[in-house]
Amino acid sequence: MRLTYHVIDAFAERPFEGNPAGVCVLDEWLPDATMLAIAAENRLSETAFCVRRGPAFYDLRWFTPVAEIDLCGHATFGTAFVLFEGPERDASELRFHAPMRGYELICRRCGDRIQMQFPRMEVLPYGGSDGTAVETALGAAPAQLLCTERDLICVFESEQTVNALAPDMDAVEALEHGLSVYATAPSVAYDYVARAFWPKLGIPEDPVCGSMQSALVPYWAERLGKASMVCRQTSARGGTVWCEDAGNVVRISGTGARYLTGTIEVPDEA
Repeated sequence: MRLTYHVIDAFAERPFEGNPAGVCVLDEWLPDATMLAIAAENRLSETAFCVRRGPAFYDLRWFTPVAEIDLCGHATFGTAFVLFEGPERDASELRFHAPMRGYELICRRCGDRIQMQFPRMEVLPYGGSDGTAVETALGAAPAQLLCTERDLICVFESEQTVNALAPDMDAVEALEHGLSVYATAPSVAYDYVARAFWPKLGIPEDPVCGSMQSALVPYWAERLGKASMVCRQTSARGGTVWCEDAGNVVRISGTGARYLTGTIEVPDEA
């Protein structure tokens, strides 16, 4: 079986920046084990698979190299990029249903950017007992520890501290809470900077993480007293994300670049 496979650099102005996302547009779902094997073979943070259900409406799933994940920003961006350039070139808006958690996502064309509408995550003080372990894992003490139902948020007062973090990934993976660990701080050139670590899902550092803005946007909107902000993810590849707090949802925008379109061979018995 042959499948068309795309790699889109999300939140990038040109190839080799931002976060590379694998994208496969399918007629029907492949077996879960096959989709996971494709994601593992290509070793990107996430590979997205989508199936059309109606005009400009798709079911969408994401796989890391080791597991399916419930929400992913950059691979949603990559999927919208592929669809807007291909089968949905006449559409101005795409709707996605993410069946793992029932999320309903929207992507829109906004000039040279793609804007994504994502759920807003509740951010709470972290009440866990492993604050010292967090400091040890990251190599610096956060000024504030917060969390969502899924993730851990480490707020620092200096963007230089965030940029210089060199986490012990084994220690990050062993933390009590947090499928992912986010590090963030206020910025001089931007509104805030951020980094995202996902060793529990086989991703040491996600180059530019869109889904973390579901939590960071509400936090920074309240702290900074503004609804529209710009975040710079200061990973080695780097990327810029335009963000908006819009009540029950957050809006996340960026530019992207196509890196690869090719064909992958998948055994029929896979």
